[in-house]
Amino acid sequence: MRLKDKVAVVTGSARGLGKSMVLRMAAEGAAVVVSDINYDACVAVKSEIEQAGGVAAAIKCDVTKREEVEFLIQETVKLFSKVDIMVNNAGITRDAQMIKMTDEQWDLVLATNLKSMFLCCQAASKPMIEQGWGRIINISSIAGVEGNFGQANYSAAKAGAIGLTKTLCKELGKKGITVNVIAPGFMLTEMAEAIPKKITDAMIARIPVGRAGQPAEIASAVVFLASDEAAFITGQVLNVNGGMYV
Repeated sequence: MRLKDKVAVVTGSARGLGKSMVLRMAAEGAAVVVSDINYDACVAVKSEIEQAGGVAAAIKCDVTKREEVEFLIQETVKLFSKVDIMVNNAGITRDAQMIKMTDEQWDLVLATNLKSMFLCCQAASKPMIEQGWGRIINISSIAGVEGNFGQANYSAAKAGAIGLTKTLCKELGKKGITVNVIAPGFMLTEMAEAIPKKITDAMIARIPVGRAGQPAEIASAVVFLASDEAAFITGQVLNVNGGMYV
């Protein structure tokens, strides 16, 4: 119950890593807001949390739109009186080699994966500043640290998340808010299921621990950074990748 009496908002939490995060945070005592562009999926996750004895709300949000992000935070405050933890997890891919990448592929990934973090951090930091306490956790990727073939847009956005995090830790530290970033490696999510087995096997062969990561392992890192145990940790990149590329 490390997050008892805390209120957490997680974007892109109707499936994958985000779903694992809200399930774990609710089990640790937080009231969680399940937020995604797919409202029906949000409701399903909310019901799963409540059936397990947790507290949750479901709020639809397109994180690329300022008005919807502001509504997300305002509605959270209306429901739970505060926002303690903001996890910026929403993300998409539109892969192509740089020479063939379209403006639409670039713009959509940058808007969803990076601009959304700026919008959510800006909106969530306001109630956090008022209460003098907060945790912001941005989800980057190993692609943002090392780059990745065919993912110029995704890698640029995830690298931008690291730069944003390091800046916000300086701006918000004296307000009682820590800002950190988690960079997952190759994880067993719905996105990974679409990758051909030959490529998957090659990626796993480059991971020193000899396997892909589980969503629950990212959720554990999120809970740690959101807890009082991480009160003196800010501006850091936590690589959760099994030693890949080290």
